[in-house]
Amino acid sequence: MTSLPADDATCGWYHLSRRRTPRPVAFGEVRAPWVVVGAGYVGLAAARQLAMNFPNDEIVLVEAQEVGFGTAGRNAGFAIDLPHDIGAADYIGDLGTANLVLKLNKLGQTYLKDIVDLYGIDCQMRASGKYQAAVEERGIAVLDAYRGGLDRLGQPYEVIEGKDLPDHIGTGFYKKALFTPGTMLVQPSALVKGLADTLPANVTLYEHTPITGVSYGPQIVLTHATGRIVADKLILANNGFGMAFGFLKDRMLPVFTYASLTRPLSEEEQARLGGRDFWGLIPADPAGTTLRRTHDNRMLVRNSFSYHPGGISNPRERAIAARRHRRSFERRFPMLAGVPFEYTWGGAIVMSRNHESQFGELAPNVYGALCCNGLGITRGTATGVLLADWLAGRRGEVIDFLLASPGPNRNPPHPFLDIGVNVNLAWAQHKAGLES
Repeated sequence: MTSLPADDATCGWYHLSRRRTPRPVAFGEVRAPWVVVGAGYVGLAAARQLAMNFPNDEIVLVEAQEVGFGTAGRNAGFAIDLPHDIGAADYIGDLGTANLVLKLNKLGQTYLKDIVDLYGIDCQMRASGKYQAAVEERGIAVLDAYRGGLDRLGQPYEVIEGKDLPDHIGTGFYKKALFTPGTMLVQPSALVKGLADTLPANVTLYEHTPITGVSYGPQIVLTHATGRIVADKLILANNGFGMAFGFLKDRMLPVFTYASLTRPLSEEEQARLGGRDFWGLIPADPAGTTLRRTHDNRMLVRNSFSYHPGGISNPRERAIAARRHRRSFERRFPMLAGVPFEYTWGGAIVMSRNHESQFGELAPNVYGALCCNGLGITRGTATGVLLADWLAGRRGEVIDFLLASPGPNRNPPHPFLDIGVNVNLAWAQHKAGLES
């Protein structure tokens, strides 16, 4: 393996979620019919569903870091139901495809909610909806186009004019917003920790066990620092790191985005802010700023992007992002100027140029659900469940839809790819203007 996960240690979600004792490192030789690599949303869902579908089989789930520390615990915590095709003028695109994506995302939402309710997982999951807001005319045009797409799809929304937004989010910065009620907000690190600690009895989870080599054949042999794991069937649920296992090479783009989280607001600061006590907002421009007010009255700001082919960010980019976060925060919330950030961190979203994911067989006895294109909570969960169902012989329109995908398309060669991606990211952030 030429690339292993190595996330920064400054993720606020991780540090503010419930402490847990990680499962032991794998040691010696382990054999199992099924081995899943990656304990994020896809891997946790796939392992759980495999255990349900094959109750007499041992399922091994391997995580390179600690559950909740990596990418799955670093996103903004939006479990979104609606399709969001940024390549389409109205963000919906083909209606048949959009309806299948809606079913896929709702499957992921329902699956997660049922587990959270069943086991009482404390992850602040709330069906609070989301705002999508704009401050410039170009962003308002996006919202107007999206309204048309939602009308075609038959999905509810509410238009909120700028003068009314302070009653919702406490700031008059934005000129217009669309509120859609179907999104759930969560504390992502707390969610994945809870999912890991409630796995069925026939799932064995190993943490802090990065795979350093793999041999493919009638059986798959995974080597690591303290032994090896021998699998009859291997499921890759490690997103961009699937390229290190020899699949989809030069087809996925690990793009990092960055977030900062304030300390809790005092009662006096909460009164100055006003608005609702729990909400989430995404920008009309994809390169703009995402915001949240959390269950414990912290404010989250997420923006800034950088491209790292090896899947590892660096402290310099994080420091640059923190300065952008401060500017964005104080533009939107001048009444909270001076409220410090306690945490700033980065996390990867893995994209493809054609916005397609990979689902199904990768090689004999090797399967994967990879490249969620930034929708890991819902889409990742759903594809993990459906991959396990497909391996159990089940079919349906959503599984057939996933199997029919052409998968991520090939990228240009290095260094042209690196130059092109970085230039495009810089231009997108500049073009976002006040939306950033």
